[in-house]
Formats: sequence, C-alpha cells, structure tokens
Amino acid sequence: MPLPVRYPSSGASRCGWRAFAPIALFAIALGGCSINLGSLSSEPDKEAPKAAPGGAEVAEAQAYNMRGQALARSGKTDEALAAFDQAVATDPHNSDALYNRGLLYQSDKQHQAAIEDFSAANGLTPQRAEPLLGRAISYLALDRVKEAAADLDEAAQADPQNVQIWITRGLAYERLGDKAKAAESYGRAVSLRPKDEAARSGFARVGGKSG
Repeated sequence: MPLPVRYPSSGASRCGWRAFAPIALFAIALGGCSINLGSLSSEPDKEAPKAAPGGAEVAEAQAYNMRGQALARSGKTDEALAAFDQAVATDPHNSDALYNRGLLYQSDKQHQAAIEDFSAANGLTPQRAEPLLGRAISYLALDRVKEAAADLDEAAQADPQNVQIWITRGLAYERLGDKAKAAESYGRAVSLRPKDEAARSGFARVGGKSG
C-alpha cells in the first residue's frame, strides 16, 4: 500500500517538505482510460478551545508520528493508524500526523475520514499544497468533482511546479467537461515533465495542441 510521507508540522523541521512523494495513489477510471493519482471537518461539540500543547507534547506527538510512519512502511497499517491517533490526541495541531493519517484512510478508501484529516491539516498549514491535493483526490473518488477542482486551483497556486497537481487538475476539469482548462493543466504537466505518460495522454485526449 502507499506509504505515508513526512509532512512537517509547525513544531517539526521544515527541511525537505517540498520533496513531494505521491499521495495515496489509486486508479480513477475515465472513459476506458485510467490515470494513477495519489469541507472542513465538522465540529460535533462547541467546546472551548484547548491551549496549544507545550514542547514536551509536541515532541511526544512527533515520536508517535514517526512510529506510525515506520509501522506503515512495514505494512502494519492498524498499528500505524493507532500511532497516528496517539499523535493527534497528544497534539491536535500536528499537521504531520493528520496528513499521514489521511493518507492511510485514503488508501483504505475511507474517503470522508481522509477529507476530514486533510481539511484539518490544510487549516493548520494553508500555504501548503499537499493537503489540498490529497483532499481533491478523495473528492474525485466520491464524485465531488467541483470541490476537487476548487482545491486543485488553490493547490496549483501554492505549488505550481508540482506535476501531480496539474495532472489531477486536468482530470478534474476533463470530468467537468471543460476541455480548455483540462488542456491547460495537462499542458503544464507536460512542460514540467515531458515524458510523463499520464500527462501526455491526458493532453492528447482533450485535444491539446503541441507547441
């Protein structure tokens, strides 16, 4: 199964977060072709906001998060999920653990749960593209294509060099019937990675013209 990737939280090192690893990849069929792709969560109770955890809690949460990643790499997904749960319980502001837990939910096709975790991670780090891309992929799986397209528009602004965002955006607009935006998106992906087959086939499928 796809592995969670490191997504630094506000209390973690920010080094290397742009070295994007594909998110929870799965195939989304479209007219006989398939392409490999990787709502804010509701608040059931109106509780008073809790104080942000201190340094010890942040460090403990990161330790649980790292354990979860190691367990996921070993294929122990239930134990990994429990570790990410512990991380979030210890530090609800740990965007790293929220994002990684979202990936586990997504790979298990628990898309609504994934959307909630990606939304929480996005709320904590709105300048980063990965939670938006993750949420868009789950929106696409639930056929919530307009919501996916909106997330992908924002993600493309946040990280315009991310090929996966452009390919997924192309797919979303292709499914919406907007061939112009789909061609623009696939074209951007091709310009960034000329030999990418998903980008090239998508571009050709929507009638994109080579420059």
